Amino acid sequence: MKNILIIALASIALVACDQQKAAIEDNKDATQEALDNQKEAVDEAAGAAKDQAEKNAELQRERIEAQKDATQAQIEADKKKAEAQAEADKAAVEARKP
Repeated sequence: MKNILIIALASIALVACDQQKAAIEDNKDATQEALDNQKEAVDEAAGAAKDQAEKNAELQRERIEAQKDATQAQIEADKKKAEAQAEADKAAVEARKP
C-alpha cells in the first residue's frame, strides 16, 4: 500500500511538473507572438512615416518651385518696368531738344 501511495504521489508530481512546463511554454509562445506583433506594428508605422515624409518633401519642393517661379516673374516684370522707364526718360530728353 505504501508503494502505491508513493507511486501516486510521484505521478501527481510528474503531472504537475508537466503542466508547469506546458504553462511556461504557452507563456513563451504568447510573449513571442506579442513581440512579433509589436515588430510588425513598428514596421508599419515606420513605413507610414516614410510615406508621409516623402509627401511632405514633395510638397515642399513644389512650394519652393512655385516661389522661384513667382520671384522670377516679378524680376521679369521689374526688368520690363525699368526698360519702359528708360524709354520714357529718353523720350522726355528727346522732347526737350531744340
